[in-house]
Amino acid sequence: MPLDSTGESPRRRERRFRGTDEAACGNITRVNVDSPERRDDAAAVVEASGPAPPGLDFLAVYEELFPFVWRLARRRGVPEAALDDVCQDVFVIVHKRLAEFEGRSSLKTWVYGILNNVILTRRRTTMRRDPGRAEIDPELLVDGSSRPDDAATGAEAARIARALLAQLGEDKRAIFVLVELEGMTVPEAAEAAQINLNTAYARLRAARAEFATAVARFQAKERRA
Repeated sequence: MPLDSTGESPRRRERRFRGTDEAACGNITRVNVDSPERRDDAAAVVEASGPAPPGLDFLAVYEELFPFVWRLARRRGVPEAALDDVCQDVFVIVHKRLAEFEGRSSLKTWVYGILNNVILTRRRTTMRRDPGRAEIDPELLVDGSSRPDDAATGAEAARIARALLAQLGEDKRAIFVLVELEGMTVPEAAEAAQINLNTAYARLRAARAEFATAVARFQAKERRA
């Protein structure tokens, strides 16, 4: 197994890093933040993007990865009203380019790269049309009235977790979501985000610290309420 500049293998470094500051993020990262409704839009995607390419079965890819794309789009801050459009845009591109997939990375990593580009393009378009407007899910602006002991499960916990994620910068939120919520290793997340491994570790460490601070602020506010 190849070693990095410190003489440590990537696998060993991954195990060590996962143990560092893990508790600081709190149990809120274990909440099922988003659970997409099952949708049957594959036919619409196929109709929108033309004949299926040879090779991988698009319908099987759609069935397997739709929940993953939906969750990530939600956790990356795509508003509820735009989720369907974003997911359809992603799978239209997947359908058109599926024959180009060469297996150099996992299919999930490849699809994440498409999703990331769709989200960033959408945000650039929003900023260009209205420079003063940020694309924020209105649900995150609602101040929930539940007590802390009532907010550990269900929709309220999901809302709180998304609100805390929204406080992270875009780059840090992306790597945090992939590792902490989607269960990718840091090397896998780095590949998906198309950044080098050291940058991924640095962003994740910063994101964990910022998320832990946001959780502490939220808990302190709830105790004062």
